[in-house]
Amino acid sequence: MSALMVQGTTSDAGKSILVAGLCRVFKRRGLFVAPFKPQNMALNSAVTPDGGEIGRAQALQAQAAGAPLTVHMNPVLLKPNTDTGAQVIIQGHSIGNIEALDYHDYKPKAAKAVFDSYKILSNQYETILVEGAGSPAEINLRKGDIANMGFALRANCPVIIIADIDKGGVFAHLVGTLELLSEEEQALVKGFVINRFRGDIALLQDGLDWLEEYTGKPVLGVLPYLHGLHLDAEDAVPENIQGTKHDQFKIIIPRLPHISNHTDFEPLRLHPEIDCQYISHLENIPSADLIILPGSKNIGFDLAWLKEQGWQDAITKHLRYGGKVIGICGGLQMLGFAIHDPLGIEGEPQSHSGLDLLDYETTLAIEKKLTNETGELAFTGNNIKVKGYEIHAGISSGKALENPALILGDKPDGAVSDDNQILVSYLHGLFDEPKALQALLDWAGVKTAQGFDINIQREEQLERLADAIEENLDMDKILTISGSD
Repeated sequence: MSALMVQGTTSDAGKSILVAGLCRVFKRRGLFVAPFKPQNMALNSAVTPDGGEIGRAQALQAQAAGAPLTVHMNPVLLKPNTDTGAQVIIQGHSIGNIEALDYHDYKPKAAKAVFDSYKILSNQYETILVEGAGSPAEINLRKGDIANMGFALRANCPVIIIADIDKGGVFAHLVGTLELLSEEEQALVKGFVINRFRGDIALLQDGLDWLEEYTGKPVLGVLPYLHGLHLDAEDAVPENIQGTKHDQFKIIIPRLPHISNHTDFEPLRLHPEIDCQYISHLENIPSADLIILPGSKNIGFDLAWLKEQGWQDAITKHLRYGGKVIGICGGLQMLGFAIHDPLGIEGEPQSHSGLDLLDYETTLAIEKKLTNETGELAFTGNNIKVKGYEIHAGISSGKALENPALILGDKPDGAVSDDNQILVSYLHGLFDEPKALQALLDWAGVKTAQGFDINIQREEQLERLADAIEENLDMDKILTISGSD
């Protein structure tokens, strides 16, 4: 088994994208490859066929590699639900909420899960491409590290470090990161990749030569800034794409403080006839054709935030003027009468008044539902197929659910309001199937929507990324470093 680990000088340096692209390049070259991220902190997740939960970025990387999803690709997933704590997912399943300081004491158990999963993958694949988290030079997190050099040392895994030149200070980032590593860790670093370069590479060459001479490490390549590259984000909400036409169908989505699985909305954000915008804290809530309430990792906090920001009044006015509303997962729960947390899943046991727009209530429970689902839209009568996944701890009940939005297997899901203005569902990935996307846009009022398939778009973008890697990185050296040549 061969392996290669990609670490970064900062968060968002390009680790996830580089691993995804390398997975596709390795697959092209006939290698049986799998992605692996020992520890991930993200609110975008996916459900595996073996009934667990992993980071969304690893699902994208697995798609690039052509490898079936498994919980072992991301054995530790941290889902922040407060400023100081997170739900801890070990090999796909929650073990509860842990405060940041207490998590350091839990790390030995997390480490066991990491290396157990790594061993399982190593027995199944000939090459493992490992993604680090944040930066290996975060001094305060070095003790008991399982995400970066702590993993690389124990696994004896070669490392390449990627830095984002678009942020500025790329040479300081790379040299500083290397200098803060121990000699043993530095020895594992086999080269550098510079990401998101704009301009003539000749203007950078003096700096590259200096970097190689100063560090004794090769620069394995410089990736260009790939304009318009749209792949599922690991966690950060992507920047808004400004609409190009005044008559585009307008969708707005509140950027909740604990927004989760916002990758649900990529088919809308990238659709050529739609202007889909996230509305942030204290931003003016503009008029729109459709409002979507997304998922949340802390329903009570985010519901209070919505009300403080004026969204309850804005939604009421929007509906009064004939607008449409969709709620997904946490958004479904918020649109009901109440959300009860008797066991203190999100903190102190309490109940929250919802937005009072649909007749049901939700009770949070310890057991989280983690399932992949297929079914059809219930409100069209045309047997339009849907496919996605459920990740939620809430159980909803009430009269409004008697008019379901979907049928998943033989079970009803969600609701459509009596006036046909509100549609809610627990299904993530609701917009991924092209015919379902078209039907939902027809329901929302899009008059002449073009067909759009996010699945084809993802494949095209992965191929484009792999082409850029093949063209700009020294793949012969990278294969040699990984032991895959």
